[in-house]
Amino acid sequence: MELEAALRDQVGQAIGRPVPDAPIKKLKGDASNRSYYRVGTAPDSWVLMVMPPDATKKSEEATKGEPPKELPFINVHRYLEKLGVRVPRILRYDEPAGIMVLEDLSDITFESALEGGRHNQALYTRAVDLLAKLRVQAEKQRDPECLAFTRAFDEDLYDWELHHFREWGLEAWSGKLPTDAERAQLDATFRDIAKQLAAAPRGFTHRDYQSRNIMVKEGELVVIDFQDALQGPRQYDLVALLRDSYVELDRDFVDTMLDRYIATFEKESGEKIDAKEFKAFFDLLTIQRKLKDAGRFEFINRVKGNPGFLVSIPASLRYVKAAFARRPELAGLQKLVAKYVPELAA
Repeated sequence: MELEAALRDQVGQAIGRPVPDAPIKKLKGDASNRSYYRVGTAPDSWVLMVMPPDATKKSEEATKGEPPKELPFINVHRYLEKLGVRVPRILRYDEPAGIMVLEDLSDITFESALEGGRHNQALYTRAVDLLAKLRVQAEKQRDPECLAFTRAFDEDLYDWELHHFREWGLEAWSGKLPTDAERAQLDATFRDIAKQLAAAPRGFTHRDYQSRNIMVKEGELVVIDFQDALQGPRQYDLVALLRDSYVELDRDFVDTMLDRYIATFEKESGEKIDAKEFKAFFDLLTIQRKLKDAGRFEFINRVKGNPGFLVSIPASLRYVKAAFARRPELAGLQKLVAKYVPELAA
């Protein structure tokens, strides 16, 4: 009851009038340590983000340096608004209480808007165009005050994520440890992949631009969950969207969307992109990202006690297997990991 009173009070201060009888509903959470509540009934409703005091500023996943001085959500939100990207409106932030009052975007995610039509070309085209235009604008308008420009997908982060898979997606999942020789092979190959990925030019990257982090409100696409944005390659957010663990797409459709991104990016920037090289890098990044996702889902299950993401591991592994087939130089790695994760066998 104390929490409910506090939530209603926050809304009252945000909108300038009390809402003593507004119903409160806890919303389904994700893998983060934040909680969300809906106060009121649409259209007179708001969503409140509640953050534990010891976890409001530091990313849960591996990042370097000290915790930022400002809440990353607010910091990156300000930058995206400046670029003209539709993000949720912030009505109030009570930093001591760790509570933020946001506009209610309803419950229609990009995923649910697909309505079973996994190849909804119109909707994906809009999401891909939004991403291409965002990337072009961000490359033109770099902002050292935005946290996304102070941290990056560097060699160490890629490598850490690959070993996150080794620890949770290979060892914990199989219940077996690789031999010393196999571990040495994994270490060397993971580091080589990390070097290749880190060598690519970097720019503003959402980091998790997928179907559950895009809302659809009154026909608009609204981007959420951007607080971990950083510097990464152009293909990274495309892997998140088109190799989404929650919505499985076939390769022909993925290629169509990659071609659309390239065309939109070239039109907006005037820069020519080599499609073959772009897609080959997309496949290498798919292997890294989706191995990490598979391991992360098992980590969330075992460490956080949330088994809800386990159902998405098979799709992640299918993406990795398909990408291995397009990167034959990694056949040795595929053979090794398939000993422990048979779903990856050629």
